[in-house]
Amino acid sequence: MTTTSQKMTLEEFLSYDDGTDNLYELENGELIWMPSESEINRRIAMFLLAYLLQQGIPSYRLTVKTEMVVSGKRVSVRLPDLLVLSEELAAAMEGASRSIILMDMPPPLLAVEVVSPNQEKRDYRYKRSEYAARGIAEYWIVDPLQQQVTVLELVEGLYEEKVYRGSDRLNSPLFPQVDLTAEQVLQAK
Repeated sequence: MTTTSQKMTLEEFLSYDDGTDNLYELENGELIWMPSESEINRRIAMFLLAYLLQQGIPSYRLTVKTEMVVSGKRVSVRLPDLLVLSEELAAAMEGASRSIILMDMPPPLLAVEVVSPNQEKRDYRYKRSEYAARGIAEYWIVDPLQQQVTVLELVEGLYEEKVYRGSDRLNSPLFPQVDLTAEQVLQAK
């Protein structure tokens, strides 16, 4: 992960082009290069996408690598591994020239982050507070390193968490039809 020392505004970030296909997040005004995903992280995100499709969530409400503006000390833009959009948010994004959720748009219903090595603090701490402030009703942290799935439910502005391991069945308050164990998610099978 590479950062820049020069602070950027949201407008500068949105117009930034370094001539590469690199993906970036903006964290408190700092440009952060996002390395390629590991194969297990990619598989987990795709497994969950396919599973949620099978559960009847329409494809236009599921998205991967959609940018999302969140608040921090300075403006931040995150790239969650998977999002479930509300009908209102999907309608607001329809026809957009860039897949980005701006602050004046409704929040996603669910954000999923698959933890990468040396990124634990970002997913467990920073994104947790940013996603709660953004009003995202449910946030899953899938951690192949710790072999656990944390489901966070937004209650009165703060997340309440439940941690699942092994054969524990996930309990999703938003999606009660989800019938997965932590092991199934972590093995992406």
